[in-house]
Amino acid sequence: MPDLATTYLGLSLKNPLVASASPLSRRLDTARHLEDAGAAAIVMYSLFEEQITHESHELDHYLERGTHSYAESLNYFPDLGRYNLAPEQYLEHLQRVKQAVSIPVIGSLNGISSGGWVEYAHKIEQAGADALELNIYYMPTDVDLSGAELEESYLQLVRDVRTRVSLPIALKLSPFFTSLPHMAKRFVEAGANGLVLFNRFYQPDFDLESLDVVPNLVLSSPHDLRLPLRWIAILYGRVAADLALTSGVHSATDILKAMMAGANVAMLASTLLTHGIDRLTHLLHTLQEWMEQHEYESIAQMRGSMSQRAVADPAAFERANYMKELNSFNLYVM
Repeated sequence: MPDLATTYLGLSLKNPLVASASPLSRRLDTARHLEDAGAAAIVMYSLFEEQITHESHELDHYLERGTHSYAESLNYFPDLGRYNLAPEQYLEHLQRVKQAVSIPVIGSLNGISSGGWVEYAHKIEQAGADALELNIYYMPTDVDLSGAELEESYLQLVRDVRTRVSLPIALKLSPFFTSLPHMAKRFVEAGANGLVLFNRFYQPDFDLESLDVVPNLVLSSPHDLRLPLRWIAILYGRVAADLALTSGVHSATDILKAMMAGANVAMLASTLLTHGIDRLTHLLHTLQEWMEQHEYESIAQMRGSMSQRAVADPAAFERANYMKELNSFNLYVM
C-alpha cells in the first residue's frame, strides 16, 4: 500500500487532500463528513475584514454592485450573514469544528489592509486553529496607486499578522504580480510558512436587457489547473515555504500532477460542491491504485519530480515553450 502521508505548514497529514475554504465548513455535519470521506485537513470559510470593521459601505460597493467577489462565494449577496457568521460566532464555530473532527483545522482571514481586524488572527489562534490561511486580494482602481505601493501593503499585512500569532501562516495569493517568484520570496521573509496558489476571483458580467452589472459564478474546471501547476513547478525548491495547489483539482490525475510539480497538498472545493463530499473517497482510491500500478511507494517519492529543477527541459515552463507551441502549427492561407 503506497504511503500517502505528507506535511503541510508543519502539520503531519494522512494524505495530500485538503478541503479548501468553502461553505462546506459552515456546518458540523459536513465537516465530519469531510473527515470521514478522507480529507486530511479542513480550511474554514473566510472571515472577512469588512465583517470585522463593519465597513458596510464597502460591502455594498464590492458585493452588491459586483466589482468583484471572492472564491468561497456560492451566491452573490451583500448580506454576508447568509454565508459567513459574525466575527464572534465565527470563532465559536471554529472551536466546535475543531472539537468535532480529529484532523487539522485551518482558520481563514480575508483582507487587504493592516488594522485592528488583524487582532482576529490571534483570536483564531486562541480558538484552537492549527494554522491560519490569509487570503489577500485587492482590486486596485486608483490610477495613482503603484504596484510597488500595493505590494508593500501586502507585505506589511503579513508582518503584522506574524507579530500577532505563532501559528503557521499560509498566504492564498492571486497570480497578478509582475514578478511572482520575487514576491513569493519576500512573503516568506515577511513571515509566511506556506503559499496557496491560486485564488480564483469571479468576474462580473453585463446584463444587456437590464443594463446592469451582474454576478457570474463559475466553479473551477480541470483546465484551471495549469496556471498553479506551472508556478508551483517553478517555485519548488526556490522558496522556503510549503506549497498548496488550489483551483482545478478535480481528479486523481490532477492530484498526482500537483504532487509531481512540488505541492505539499492539493486543495479541493469545486469538485466536492459539484459531485458531493464522497468524491474524496473515490479520489483517494484512484490515487492509491495509480501509485501501485506505477510502483510509487510514497507521495514523498514523487514530490517535485516534475518541477522545473527536475525535468530535462526546464525551458518548457518559460517563454521557449510558448514559441515552440506556436511554431508547431502549420498555417495555411486559403
